[in-house]
Amino acid sequence: MKYFCHTFFLLIILGFISCKNPSQKKTEITENATPESLGISSQAILDFINAAEKELPNSLHSFYMLRHGKEVASGWWDPYEQEAPHSLYSLSKSFTSTAIGIAQEEGLLSINDSVISFFPEETPDSISPNLKAMRIRDLLKMNSGHNLEPWAATTQNKESWVKGFLSAKVEHKPGTHFVYNSMATFMLSAIITKVTGERLRDYLMPRLFDPLKIENPTWDQNVNGIDFGGWGLHLRTEDIAKFGQLYLQKGKWNDVQLVPEAWVEEATSFQTSNGSDPNSDWEQGYGYQFWMCRHGFYRGDGAFGQFCIVMPEQDAVLAMTSGTQNMKKIMNLAWDHLLPAFKNEPLKQNDSLLQILREKTANLKLSPVEGEKTSSKAEEISGETYTLDNNNWGLQNITFNMTGDEKSIVFKSADSTYTLPIGFGEYQEGYYKFSEIGKQSVATSAAWITKDTLQLMMYIDETPHAYTAKVSFGENKMTMERELNVFFGETKQKPLEGKTMK
Repeated sequence: MKYFCHTFFLLIILGFISCKNPSQKKTEITENATPESLGISSQAILDFINAAEKELPNSLHSFYMLRHGKEVASGWWDPYEQEAPHSLYSLSKSFTSTAIGIAQEEGLLSINDSVISFFPEETPDSISPNLKAMRIRDLLKMNSGHNLEPWAATTQNKESWVKGFLSAKVEHKPGTHFVYNSMATFMLSAIITKVTGERLRDYLMPRLFDPLKIENPTWDQNVNGIDFGGWGLHLRTEDIAKFGQLYLQKGKWNDVQLVPEAWVEEATSFQTSNGSDPNSDWEQGYGYQFWMCRHGFYRGDGAFGQFCIVMPEQDAVLAMTSGTQNMKKIMNLAWDHLLPAFKNEPLKQNDSLLQILREKTANLKLSPVEGEKTSSKAEEISGETYTLDNNNWGLQNITFNMTGDEKSIVFKSADSTYTLPIGFGEYQEGYYKFSEIGKQSVATSAAWITKDTLQLMMYIDETPHAYTAKVSFGENKMTMERELNVFFGETKQKPLEGKTMK
């Protein structure tokens, strides 16, 4: 499979604070430079990559590194590709916050406006004092007053998510109680749509995405046509980096103030407490849909390792996409290997080390399944169709084609058939419709781990998710054990059981 990986930028724009801070040029990201010319050792970047591959194998999908507004290094682990977008999950929240800041500057709203003032027709008949007191500011700070995120009350209201949110009990005085709340961010999106008559994504196109040359951003919507806001944005890693660079430059891009400087300062500053552990990057305080980090950094982040980390004192940004439950580990690896490497002056050029780094980033790939390329069982089951019991994938049967040069698995449901090519020692691209996710491009690798057992690894492209499937073949029957690498609920799924017609 064709793999894209050049030395673009992992997002670590570092510099030192002074009136001559290089990022204050407020220019578009320029062409790449060598790490040493920007005061970063190529060895430190190599150490970070190697540590990530060793300690979090097959987890990091991409990185993009910047310093002083210049591209330093970047990489994409095959089958993830440079030009393909990636699900941002809650990193989307920081973009929603940006829209609120721009809308306030345009006079469309004030963050001190009450939430119910925008939705008179969807407000409950009985308005509690806490609901009445809830402001946009409280939504931004995750201080809406809910004891728990009102996910069910909001999303299970088929008529209107807004109505569902406003009907949920508000136990605390808004502004006094922190609880992470994606539904609050959804309400910010709904407010943008209310005051502009546009989707959040469309509102941001001429104001943010177009100026940053972020092409074809997509944002998932709810049944009412409102962008989710708190999640659902899909961008390339380079686009995440640009967003971080924009904030590093106080909202200015090519000498145009896209985001009010005052908003950047306010949104990325401590606004509310979210804990007291000095060693946790999730308890350093929260801004307006931005997390405060240790070391004076701030970030937007999303589930399973989607990051936009801004390092003002170092004049740096770090963007990463991943598929891991251990987000803490990824950040710690960056702090351990990259943070100490930033120097205030250029370093002596090391051409041999630079070449090693470039070769490394150009050949990154997730490991294919290890094992044998064939088995005596392969010819026996090739072409066989297994009728399945009821299952959450909605499949009726599976056919295995295990001989010849082009091996594949055919999945058939009541209304569709998908042929998924599989690679041995590599990944092959195909398409499949997972009931939980929808139709997606899938990269699949396989190997025989015993004579009767086929192991599959299926990466759902443009997402953090991947399926491991172990297929055990018996006499005229098969069992497929399935497990997701990351998910919000149970990762292990009920095995698929199938029998042939013999």
